[in-house]
Amino acid sequence: MRNRLLVTGAVAGVLVLGIATASAQPGSGGLGDPYFPADGNSGYDVTRYDVGISYDPARPGYLEGDTTVTATASAELDGFHLDLSGFQVTEVSVDGVAAKSFGRAGEHELVITPASPIAAGASFAVRVRYSGLPGGGGWHTFPNGGANALGEPHSATSWYPANDHPSDKAAFHLTATVPEGWTVIGNGLPGETTTADGKATFRWHEDQPIATYLTTVAIDKFTVRTSKLSDGTPVINAYSPGTQIDPATEEQYVEIMDVLAEKFGKYPFSSAGSIVLGQSSGENPGALETQTRPTYFGSVFDFSLLHENTHQWFGDNVSFTDWRDGCIAECVAQYSVQLWQEHNGVDIDKSFYESTVEEARNDPDFWSVKLYDPGPENPLHQALYDKGSLMVHALRRSIGDEAFFGTLRQWQARYAGGNASWPQFEELAAEVSGKDLDGFFEAWAHSTTIPPDQYLYPAGR
Repeated sequence: MRNRLLVTGAVAGVLVLGIATASAQPGSGGLGDPYFPADGNSGYDVTRYDVGISYDPARPGYLEGDTTVTATASAELDGFHLDLSGFQVTEVSVDGVAAKSFGRAGEHELVITPASPIAAGASFAVRVRYSGLPGGGGWHTFPNGGANALGEPHSATSWYPANDHPSDKAAFHLTATVPEGWTVIGNGLPGETTTADGKATFRWHEDQPIATYLTTVAIDKFTVRTSKLSDGTPVINAYSPGTQIDPATEEQYVEIMDVLAEKFGKYPFSSAGSIVLGQSSGENPGALETQTRPTYFGSVFDFSLLHENTHQWFGDNVSFTDWRDGCIAECVAQYSVQLWQEHNGVDIDKSFYESTVEEARNDPDFWSVKLYDPGPENPLHQALYDKGSLMVHALRRSIGDEAFFGTLRQWQARYAGGNASWPQFEELAAEVSGKDLDGFFEAWAHSTTIPPDQYLYPAGR
């Protein structure tokens, strides 16, 4: 079905009516993700985002933006798309030259025709200026006027134009201006904060590749506390007014990160910490593994710290190739709770695995969702957490600790800063262990029934 597209010419007041059609041509919208086919865009690879926003809590929900997306063309481009939800776009330029035309299509397409074609292999920078109300549901406001951007699988396009698919990761630099007295927290490390005319401008940068849904900004009257991990990585914890600040939990966080680094390999980023928010004025989106600095609501505790920070390795450092791959992140992150319990002397074979299997043995619904490719209606199905953590433990018992943790560390080393799929994880586990694991993964990851006993209890009962 065709969508009508209103294209705004580069000359003020010139409007041209055109048609946007689904196309495999370079520069077309949508990467064809099996679950979200309209997400992302073809024809280029983003290398860096420079996101500039201005927000006044006295006007909650209204946002002004000035973002530059730097990319490399993978083919000659007569035009290309970015993803952006909501807002009025007022200006688009490519390499400093006003675009020949730009306009909106579908739910989130910003369609751009540069003044002249972009050569294959060329680096180019597209600047977009925009203002108004964010769309897409990823922008959340607080009762006091503060705000944050958060959501999976979609949130980035609610506050900046992007190639919104986890397969296109890029460096991320944020410049955010707010009234003095407010604080902005973002991903990565802080830069210089400047003040002028009653406003403060905060700068944050994450130079390691980041998927768009893992980017964040949080604006509130934060209490900010700093420390370091055992390896010297700086820790920045930001707490909204009224949230719980617990020094004992901050100390436990360092121990948790030590345990995770022992299991998975060196912590992969240049900064760490937490953003702890109060209740948003809308639906609470829940905790999320925003890169370098996961986001929580109200307080943090050991299990949430374990889960969201395991994602710094599984999901953030090594990200999905597409949204069928959720088990790469969620199955392992959920199992981190068991690793922590084991670290503290718990027999997880009995207290976790055997008890959970026996409880679920006669519940067909528990086993009814595939862990790889669970379906577009719920790509992060609860099965990835419940059945998924059982599968991870069963894999460990099938191949032994040396091969199991070797697989997890090899995964981080081989695909650091990039993307990899669940089938690649299966291949790596077989490679490291030297075992034929086709039957195991077919029974656990690709089946909708309880695994046979040989895979359910691989080490015997």
